[in-house]
Amino acid sequence: MPHKILVADDDILVLDALRELLVADGYEVTTATRGREALEAMERQRFDLVVLDVVMPKMTGFEVCRQIRAWDDERSRVKIVMLTAKTDPRDLEIGEEAGCDLYLTKPIDPGKLKELIRGALGDPPQKP
Repeated sequence: MPHKILVADDDILVLDALRELLVADGYEVTTATRGREALEAMERQRFDLVVLDVVMPKMTGFEVCRQIRAWDDERSRVKIVMLTAKTDPRDLEIGEEAGCDLYLTKPIDPGKLKELIRGALGDPPQKP
């Protein structure tokens, strides 16, 4: 059974690119364009990993991450990857304080992103 990944980003082009990249690697991908939409998706189904953009309208990725970590069930232990164009070291600290597992700045090398996701999920490395 493929791992289920939730990707939340308000940039449709980024969202589509991430979906295509991850589906091609065999993952089942659900997308959301807003933080609230991501939380609602997590209320409906279980995910193995969540990829959150930091800068989204109304609810940032940091806020979504904090809400997920505050849940009192297994959903709070999902692996969370923050993707952002923000490169200030303080933003990394905020991400860690919010509870993210990985914090990656854009632009992301697709191969590196897939490698990090496989590692976070405990999947074996892809053969060249």
